Amino acid sequence: MEQFFSAIAKGNDVINTFIWTTLGLVLLLSTGLLTTIITKFFQVTQVKLWWKNTIGSLFKKEVIAHSKDKSSISPFQALCTALAATIGVGNIAGVATAICIGGPGAVFWMWVAAFLGMMTNYSENVLGIYYRRRNASGEWSGGAMYYLKDGLGAKKGCKKLGKILAVLFSIFTLFASFGIGAMGQVNKIVVNIESAFPISTLNNVVLYEGVSLYSLLIGLALVALAAAITLGGLKRVANFAEKVVPFMVVLFISGSIVIILKNYDSILPAFGSIFKTAFSPLAVAGGTVGAAIKTAMVQGFKRGVFSNEAGLGSSVMVHSNSNIKEPVKQGMWGIFEVFADTMVVCTMTALVVLTSGVYDLNTGAIAAGLGNDATLVAAAFNSVFPFADIGKKFVAIAILLFAFTTVLGWNHYGTKAWEYLFGEKSTKVYKVIHLVMILCGALLTSSLAWDISDTFNGLMMIPNLIGVIALSGLVYKITKNYLDRQKDPSVKPILNIFEDEEAK
Repeated sequence: MEQFFSAIAKGNDVINTFIWTTLGLVLLLSTGLLTTIITKFFQVTQVKLWWKNTIGSLFKKEVIAHSKDKSSISPFQALCTALAATIGVGNIAGVATAICIGGPGAVFWMWVAAFLGMMTNYSENVLGIYYRRRNASGEWSGGAMYYLKDGLGAKKGCKKLGKILAVLFSIFTLFASFGIGAMGQVNKIVVNIESAFPISTLNNVVLYEGVSLYSLLIGLALVALAAAITLGGLKRVANFAEKVVPFMVVLFISGSIVIILKNYDSILPAFGSIFKTAFSPLAVAGGTVGAAIKTAMVQGFKRGVFSNEAGLGSSVMVHSNSNIKEPVKQGMWGIFEVFADTMVVCTMTALVVLTSGVYDLNTGAIAAGLGNDATLVAAAFNSVFPFADIGKKFVAIAILLFAFTTVLGWNHYGTKAWEYLFGEKSTKVYKVIHLVMILCGALLTSSLAWDISDTFNGLMMIPNLIGVIALSGLVYKITKNYLDRQKDPSVKPILNIFEDEEAK
């Protein structure tokens, strides 16, 4: 069995390296840059507009009120469900890992990925709303698979290519939902709960090496809770997300601010280290400066995408269920999603690590006895809240909330991918398989699930970004149409391909 897993790991490393150091990064940068340029730096030039239509509209009834349409959800619910899937272990353990491997400079490249990713995510959501359609139950279905098939596939000579890429995207989404959307998240939940809230009578009952009865019981509890929510459909997932996501984000940011302010004298040095080591690594062991900078870039981009999912084409599947008809308005929520996830939550995690002393800004050394993931963040919180390991417990609870809501969000993504491949009537089969994968995550002892998750994230990204690049002209057209209508309401709106076709 050990040789089998070793062979899988080696094969996965080859694919992962190709995606994340060659093809994937080029596509990711190119798409973000292209969509930023063609929209005339919308995330900057229209900052007042997208801010007003997202966080500035939270008290408007049409944004937060539950939709009367049982087959759709409110824009705020769509955002919370998307954030539920994006704000996960990657925002805590992923950021810490990026810093430990790529240095503080990885945070800078994470910001770059997020800045460009805002417009990638915007474009995905614009295309998602434009190409969405109702399924047999009347629920909206949208996502990269649809704009690949109907958008890219409508271009001359691209019909087969569009269909093939749509199928590949859906297959990769299914596998990613089992990795990043189940096994990896749950594995981190179990490890952190066992560490922060040990129960010796359960920990001592070893099922096999590295896995105890405690692990099994936590896994079964998570399966039961996930089943109660996900089997109730998107409405139940969205209702849960809109209650939990704002709470967990505010809670984590508040705790982070306390840590950062307690170490206020390290704030400027932390930012200095981020900018300095982005282009001049602390130390180069066994390689050149260029190789070290590349490592920082790869870690920053990889963890940035892993965190905010801009470019994966994943969150568009829930944004497409919004009751908003305007593609650009839902696109703006995509901009805010990336901003909140990376620019706010990931930055808070990075500053917690860099200001608390658990990571040496001068040498890059990690404090003795600590790992390079969530344990680093837990130690940072414990440095300020040491009594009864409150800091460690706080991080364990944060990971529980972050990771579990990610599982719920990815369950919807996987459901939509399954629906595209096998039809709506069989989606319950997927949901049962996903629940089994949650239990598997509780019983894992290897990091292989996380490595494979990275690979399938990259594999999802490639067909999606090809579609976004091919349809970037349409994104420009829809954006221009919306902005023109702000000045002249008589301009005919561009909302949905099917409505436009019927109007001809």
